[in-house]
Amino acid sequence: MAELIQILISGLAAGSIYALAAVGFTLLWQASQTINFAQGEFVMLPAFFVLVGMGLGLPMWPAIGFALILSLLILGALFKKLVVEPMLPHGTLPLVIATIALGLLMKESVKEFYGATAQPFPAIFPQKVYQFAGASVSVQDIGNLAVSMLAIGGLQLFLNRTRTGRCMQASAQNPAVAEILGVDVKRMVMYTFLINAALATIASVLISPIYLAKFSNGETLGLVAFIAAIVGGFNQIRGALVGGLLIGVIDNLSAVYVSAEYRSAMPLILLIAIILLRPQGLLGTKEGRAV
Repeated sequence: MAELIQILISGLAAGSIYALAAVGFTLLWQASQTINFAQGEFVMLPAFFVLVGMGLGLPMWPAIGFALILSLLILGALFKKLVVEPMLPHGTLPLVIATIALGLLMKESVKEFYGATAQPFPAIFPQKVYQFAGASVSVQDIGNLAVSMLAIGGLQLFLNRTRTGRCMQASAQNPAVAEILGVDVKRMVMYTFLINAALATIASVLISPIYLAKFSNGETLGLVAFIAAIVGGFNQIRGALVGGLLIGVIDNLSAVYVSAEYRSAMPLILLIAIILLRPQGLLGTKEGRAV
């Protein structure tokens, strides 16, 4: 029983970080019909922004603030202006190809300028382990889970309880009607891209102390986050949350009780099962399309 508790808590902690990236997929899709296949690299890159800041002499927390500002500028504003806006009028496929190319460019740039060797990353939580019901529970796991839940919960409150958040939802649901009602749709879409960049930065700071900062981190993170968004429901933030948590738990359970060699296949098996049995995702809603 103690081992199961430990596995579940660790799985939820990892899954909550996957959920942050998966929510970014969902937000961009809702706001601008954008599927960002560079999302994994968006989570990988802020860790190196932090290391650059610390290399310039900044303490850890100011370096994280420095990384957040760079992420908002590069992964938020510039990504929308230089990649999404020029490609979106040409359809979804060219935009998908552009984001794949962007992800490759980011990965190879980090490899070229920062090296292929994994870099140690400072932990933001104490490296302590406590005993709970016989299980060893780390402060890092609890902290990662708490920060991720607070970030996603705060986002939900912002979207549902503030005027700006409701305007963002209106812009995502029906841009034409929102514009008629006086909503600045372009600004609302920009806010969505900035929020995605902020979530990616939080995910990067949380996961890098575990997996270290390395150029290849985005490959796994992007794939798992994409699967989590589909499993939970690509048009629901709470679905992305559930999908991320579920994959984190299944990943840990399969590593311990099935085989560590096949743990990476479990999310893909879950994805296939969801597509066959419930294509809209666990919490997603069906979307009709006129033909």
